[in-house]
Amino acid sequence: MILCLDVGNTQIFGGVFDDGQIRLRFRRNSRTGASSDEIGVFLRSVLRENDIDPRSVKKIALCTVVPEVLHSVKNACLKYFQLNPFVLQAGVKTGLRVRYKNPLEVGADRIANAIAGTHLYPNQNLLIIDFGTATTYCAVTKEKDYLGGVITAGLRISMEALESRTSRLPAVEILPHTDCLAKTTVESIQSGLYFGTIGQVKEIGSRIAKEAFGGEMPKVIGTGGIASLFNSAGIFDEENPDLVLTGLHQALMMNT
Repeated sequence: MILCLDVGNTQIFGGVFDDGQIRLRFRRNSRTGASSDEIGVFLRSVLRENDIDPRSVKKIALCTVVPEVLHSVKNACLKYFQLNPFVLQAGVKTGLRVRYKNPLEVGADRIANAIAGTHLYPNQNLLIIDFGTATTYCAVTKEKDYLGGVITAGLRISMEALESRTSRLPAVEILPHTDCLAKTTVESIQSGLYFGTIGQVKEIGSRIAKEAFGGEMPKVIGTGGIASLFNSAGIFDEENPDLVLTGLHQALMMNT
């Protein structure tokens, strides 16, 4: 079995692959300062609680956009699994041609998404939208050129900014809405977050299609922790919550 870990700013998103198929998904907070023991004990526990023997894990692949957590995660893998993890980082095989001015600036999670996209949707131009701590947009051609993208504040960051920077606006649960015009403060915030994101996706998607794909709309893939909120909004062609894990799995296969 293969354990894949995406260590983000807010959460560790993990999955276990068995013979190429994902068998388990899990999440936990990725707070800075967590020790290798905390992470290692959690990983072994979550596997056992889901009837997976930690000893059956033969390889580990990970990516992170939080460098200060990488040391603890790697040590957890070494101490609790006796495995040196594969880290998706500069210098490894990805199958992509990264067209960023400085390819080292591209987040490893965005590269993992692009790897998975080209694997799952071959010979198609892609726009991958990852709804995480930040909302990221990545344009990938059918020739596997990673062209670049856009980064905006995620929904939770926007909501927390409203709460912390105003005196009377509360934190709210982020929910889909059918009506834009709201009649309570809570619903007004929820509507703004929801429909504001839909408008953002449509505008950015249209501009990327024009600039990168000659005006032809690419296949739009939604992923990330809250992408499912927009399943009925018609802003992407398909939701794939496992995209980053699939990309990690594919990168590991390419590099072993």
